[in-house]
Amino acid sequence: MKIGEVAERAGLNASAIRYYERIGLLSHPDRVGGQRRYPEAVVYRLLLILFASSMGFTLQEIRIFLTGLGDRSPVGRRWKNLARRKIKEVEATIEHSQRLKGLLEHLLNCRCPSLRVCVDRLRLDADLEQMKANHEPRRRKRTGPRALSATRPSPF
Repeated sequence: MKIGEVAERAGLNASAIRYYERIGLLSHPDRVGGQRRYPEAVVYRLLLILFASSMGFTLQEIRIFLTGLGDRSPVGRRWKNLARRKIKEVEATIEHSQRLKGLLEHLLNCRCPSLRVCVDRLRLDADLEQMKANHEPRRRKRTGPRALSATRPSPF
């Protein structure tokens, strides 16, 4: 198949196919009269690349995944390491998404009288606390009765 046919069947631009060749995701095809000629199997490989990309894999990770694909050997150590690493990333994304969902649900019912009160209530989030610490000028340490109210946990 010519590059235009492959591009149409895979739903890509020809430039993307040439790029994938350049970075090693696709092998360089045979040429007939100076034109690239691809086997039909390249369409399936491109569809797999698109699917993996839509699932959040980087091109480098896709390269690792595709290395050895088609061999009749068992799943390699690199694939297993990639899967373990990706599972950790997915778990972190899920945790972040659940926290974001909780925040958004809170905001739907927010009755804070001001932005400052709302921000103060949200400071329980460790990430926001760290961001706040990184962006605040250094303050004098409070002493006395007001110091206790400054350390009192938020009602959330």
